[in-house]
Amino acid sequence: METNINKEYVKLHISVLLAGLTGILGKLISLNAIYLVWYRLFLSFLIFYIILFFLKKLPRESFVEGLKISGLGALLGLHFLFFFASIKYANVAVGVVCYSLEGFFTAIFEPIIYKKPFSRNNVLCSLIAVAGISLIFHIDTHFRLGILLGVVSAALIAFYTILNKLVGEQKSSKNMLFYELWGGALFLSAIVIVAVFCGMNFEIPSLINFSYLFILAFFCTIGLYILQIHVLRTLSAFTVSLYGNFEPIYGILLAVIFLKEGQQLSISFYTGMALILLSVFLQSFVSARKCTNAKCNN
Repeated sequence: METNINKEYVKLHISVLLAGLTGILGKLISLNAIYLVWYRLFLSFLIFYIILFFLKKLPRESFVEGLKISGLGALLGLHFLFFFASIKYANVAVGVVCYSLEGFFTAIFEPIIYKKPFSRNNVLCSLIAVAGISLIFHIDTHFRLGILLGVVSAALIAFYTILNKLVGEQKSSKNMLFYELWGGALFLSAIVIVAVFCGMNFEIPSLINFSYLFILAFFCTIGLYILQIHVLRTLSAFTVSLYGNFEPIYGILLAVIFLKEGQQLSISFYTGMALILLSVFLQSFVSARKCTNAKCNN
C-alpha cells in the first residue's frame, strides 16, 4: 500500500512540473489570453479525441453525467483564462506565485463543501505557503491587475479540484478528461464568439505559436490532467493543491532561464521558496502518519 502511495506522489510531482512549464509557454505564445486558452482547449480535445478514436476507447456517459463533467471543463477553462491573463498583464512570476494560493483556498473551500471541520494542520500548512508567496514576490503597483487576476485563477482551480474529486470519484480519468476538454472548448468557443462580435480581431497562430500550443495541449493539458485526475482518487484535494505550491518554484526558475526574469528575485525569493517547500514537506509528513495509522486515506 505504501508503495502505491509513493507512486501517486511521483505522478503528482510530474504533473506539477508540467504545470510549471505552462506559464513559460503562455508568455511565449503571442496570442490574446482568450484565443490562447481557446486554441489550447480545442487542440487538446481534438488530439485526445483522435487518440481515443484509434484506440476504440471513446468514452460514453449519460447526458446528465456528461453535463456535470462538461461543467467542470467550463470551470477549468475559466481558470485558464484568468491564469494566462495574469501572465499577460504582469509576468510569469506573478501568475505562478498567485497560483500557489490554491492550497489556501482549498483549505477554506473543502471543509465547507464536504461539511466537515476545518483541519488545523491544513490551515497551518496553507498559511506557511502564503507567507512564502508573500516573500517570493514584492507587489508592484503596475502588477496589481495581474495579481488580482492570478488570485481569482487560484480560487477557481481550488474550486475545480474539489468538485473534480467529488464528481469523478467513481469515473475513469479518460472519461473525466474527455468531457472536461469538450466542456471547456465549448465554453471558450462561446466567449470567442462574443469577443469577435464585440469587435475583437480574430487571431490565427503562427507556426511557432502553433508549436508551443501543441506542447501546451499534449503535454501540459492532456498529460498533466490525466495525472492529476488519477491521483485525486487516492490523495486528498488539499494534498494535490498543496503540491501545486511547487509550481511557482519551477515556473520562476524556468522564467529566469528562458525569459530573463531574474532581476525580480532576491533573498526574499529563496526564503519564500524554503517556506513553500516546508509547507509541502509538513503536509507529506502528516499524510504519511495518517497512512500508517489508518488506511492511507490522504
